[in-house]
Amino acid sequence: MAVSDTEGWAGVPEMFRSEAELPAPWQAMFGPLRHGEVDGLVVVAQFGQSIDARIATATGDSRYINGSEGLAHLHRLRALVDAVVIGVGTAVADDPQLTVRRVAGPSPARVILDPKARLPATARVLASDGIRRLLITAADASRVAMPGVEVVALPAGGGQIAPAAILAALAQRGFRRILIEGGADTVSRFLAARCLDRLHVVIAPIIIGAGPSSVSLPPIARVADALRAPMRAHALGEELLLDCDLSAQRTSIGPF
Repeated sequence: MAVSDTEGWAGVPEMFRSEAELPAPWQAMFGPLRHGEVDGLVVVAQFGQSIDARIATATGDSRYINGSEGLAHLHRLRALVDAVVIGVGTAVADDPQLTVRRVAGPSPARVILDPKARLPATARVLASDGIRRLLITAADASRVAMPGVEVVALPAGGGQIAPAAILAALAQRGFRRILIEGGADTVSRFLAARCLDRLHVVIAPIIIGAGPSSVSLPPIARVADALRAPMRAHALGEELLLDCDLSAQRTSIGPF
């Protein structure tokens, strides 16, 4: 069933957090995000791409691969989760707000993975707007205190913080539904670490031909070793959402 960016959405975020069944088509699309099958967490990642799995052109232009329906889907996800996570590269390059603006619903806490403490205090994700803001840094990173911003220092190896450690730290701070929004390297690391319950891929009706791909994982020798992800397809206007179920491979983070 195709949906528009406003069709029947009013009230869904509140219903989602209750035990009421969501109206069609939202139950099929978002019902699986209500409860995790592995532990007390639900971790979903989302990215938009072209038909040929590109997230930008060869020159780095990426605004906007997805149209209004795909962008509305991303904002719906934000409205349903407790926290949205991005890497510092995305925060610096795109300077996103990570708020809910295209649909009704509450904005989630904003979490930036910044191991080397290089995010400038002027970044829009750090704006003081009443929403929780968290910076996840390496334990040995040096950062100037920012009023109202929670700093979470975690062990890092090779300049990276393990996805499982990030999720555990967020769970300990009360976040149960977590959206890994980007960029591609961050999503790929959570996918490779088997730390995702679901993966939402929104495919735009364009072919770019060259440029960075949506996912980069360690190579495998045989197709039999590929990560299996049962999926369902949902039409979003002219775009296509693939809802991929990764719960069978998800590593346990909890219990919490």
